[in-house]
Order: sequence, then C-alpha cells, then structure tokens
Amino acid sequence: MYEQISRNLWRSRLLILCFILILAVIGYIFGAFTGFGWFGLVMALVIAGAMSFFSYYYSDEVALAVSRARPLTKEENPYLFNLIEGLALAAGIKAPKAYIIDDTAPNAFATGRDPEHSAIAVTTGLLQKLNRSELEGVIAHEMSHIRNYDIRIATIAVVLVGTIVLLSDWMMRSMWFGRGRSRNNRDSGNLQGILMIMGLILMILAPLIAQLLQLAVSRKREFLADASGALLTRYPEGLASALEKLEQDTEPLEVANKATAHLYIVNPLKGHSGFVNKLFSTHPPVEERIKALRAM
Repeated sequence: MYEQISRNLWRSRLLILCFILILAVIGYIFGAFTGFGWFGLVMALVIAGAMSFFSYYYSDEVALAVSRARPLTKEENPYLFNLIEGLALAAGIKAPKAYIIDDTAPNAFATGRDPEHSAIAVTTGLLQKLNRSELEGVIAHEMSHIRNYDIRIATIAVVLVGTIVLLSDWMMRSMWFGRGRSRNNRDSGNLQGILMIMGLILMILAPLIAQLLQLAVSRKREFLADASGALLTRYPEGLASALEKLEQDTEPLEVANKATAHLYIVNPLKGHSGFVNKLFSTHPPVEERIKALRAM
C-alpha cells in the first residue's frame, strides 16, 4: 500500500511538472514570436486563474446541485454517518458533510476544495447493493480524495490547461493577422521562420497535449485514492469487490453528465469503451484498479 501511494504521488507530481515545462516553452515562443515577452504568459495565467476562481470556491455547491444530492440526516442513516465520522477520524480530517442521491445506480463522489469544506455524496443504489466492507472501501476512497486535496490538484491542472489554450489561441490570431514580430531586426530572418514553424506546431498540439496531461493527472489521483483508501481500512479487498460490483452494474446514473462524470468513483456514463475513450477518460480502467488493489 505504501509503495502504491508513493508511486502514484511521484507520477502525479511528474505530470504537473510536464504541464509546467510545456507552459514555459509555449510561453517563451509566444513571447518571442509576438514581441510581448513574458507579459503574455503572465497575462494568460491571470486570466486562467480568474476563470478558475469561481470553479474552485463554488464547484462543490454546483456539483451537488446538478447531481440532485440532498443533505442526509443522521436519523435517516446513522450507519453511514458513523462510517464517515470514523474514517474521517482515521484520516485525521474533519468529517465531511453527507449527501444522498436518490438513484438506484450504485456510485459515489467527493467534492470540496479542502477538508474544512467538503462533502461525500452516495446514491441510494450504493447503499442497497454493497455490503459493509465494500461500502467502507468506497467511503474510504472518497475520503482519500478529500485528504489528498485532489480538488485543488484538479484546479491547478485546469488553470494550466486554460493558460496553454489561451496562449495557443493568441498565437494563432497573431499569425493570421500578421502581428508576429521580433524585437530585433537581426532576429527577423531564419529565427522568425523557426519560431513560426514551432508556433504552428505548438498551436495545434499544445492544447491536446495539455488536455491529455490533465486527464492523466485525474487517472493517477484515482489510483492514489484507491491506495490511500485501502490504507485507511487496512482491507484492500473491500474496495476491490465494490469496484467489481459497480463495474458489473449496467444501470446508468441518470443525474450524471460529462461535466460531473469525473467526480464519481467509477464512470457513471455506461457504454463508453475503446482505445480513444480510454485515452480521454478521467478514470483508469476498473480492471487495472482492482488488480492494483489485490496486489497490495
């Protein structure tokens, strides 16, 4: 379990580093090509950060509202309340608020920018179809997302993707409207041609690469939450068995959509398979997650 946690933390950090390197390269070429220098990069970061501000502070409320999740009272389900409080105590964080989604498809998600502002939502189907150890594994997985600050990591990734997309768009407009220039006439020959070629390549590929990196970060955080959740319960088989049941259940979650699908423990939009869908998926294949859990 410790090895899995260490490996996934290292890979997540490496992916974020790749993000930053791509951003630095495209920022440099954008500045050199347009003559804005590093100002363009700073401006893009400010705009992307401002666009993500609302999402960061209010995404939990939006996600819960869109998912039609309602607050769960302790009287309604004392077992779930006690389970969340016990795992929060084991994780060393404040117990998140409990929400219920009235849907027979088994699934769950966690949201919140930090442990002080967090919530765990589960469907009625999850409570009905999982046994005690399986439900404990799912809640531990979601608790780990909160403790690992995965919403914060996801927000950083969104800011980086947004910045890269903005710079690519500005570079494209500079090229089409003939505003690309260099500060020094001596740089206007071969260097300008090289910058134009590199700019065209980055303009086309950078947004796609950034999106793939963002999705890769999301998949690694799922592996990390699996390993961290197994560490909380000391019983990886509980979560592995739960994932098997969730994967075998063919009922789609009615309240889910492409905007919220990444939050859930398994993809709630059924019927999406194939190499391309896996490449652009926010979740790693369930089979790989189960294999990793049973190897602990």
